[in-house]
Amino acid sequence: MARLIYSAIASLDGYVEDTAGAFDWSAPDDEVLAFVNDLERPIGTYLYGRRMYETLTYWETASIDAGQTEPERDFARIWRAAEKIVYSRTLPAPTTVGTRLERSFDPADVRRLKQSSTSDLSIGGADLAGQALAAGLVDECQVFLGPIAVGGGKPVFPLGVRLRLELLDEHRFSGGTVCLRYAVLPAEKSTI
Repeated sequence: MARLIYSAIASLDGYVEDTAGAFDWSAPDDEVLAFVNDLERPIGTYLYGRRMYETLTYWETASIDAGQTEPERDFARIWRAAEKIVYSRTLPAPTTVGTRLERSFDPADVRRLKQSSTSDLSIGGADLAGQALAAGLVDECQVFLGPIAVGGGKPVFPLGVRLRLELLDEHRFSGGTVCLRYAVLPAEKSTI
């Protein structure tokens, strides 16, 4: 069975967006992006919310040789090769190749997808990932903490959802970013 992996870049105080909805501070440098690429390479399908999808559609049409760095060119190739599912009630239609639109997030459908997939899946966007975390679907969290505190905004993890995590790995980057990889452990069953 394929794993569902939540990967996010967050501020040190735990936000993927600041209070104005901006996330320009989270753009990875080449060292971080090369590491991300190695984590993303085995992903066969990306699950996105509308905003994350619209942000990443840049990679569909970005010229691979227009002054981009090698990690950027590599990410573009990885992103284009993967299937994508976008969950949105408002997106009229997908604008990228290999992309399917779903109007609502159904945990049972994602469970079936995990069971039938031969490659791992990635979920992006804090709101969508929050639904998957609440449903017990996420197997691993990969959080890149940047050297910035933004003081508020959209949290990387959903409020009101308790998670038990086991540290799998940590990696420090020269620019101050830290990657923390955690396995999501099964919720404890009540003995009452």
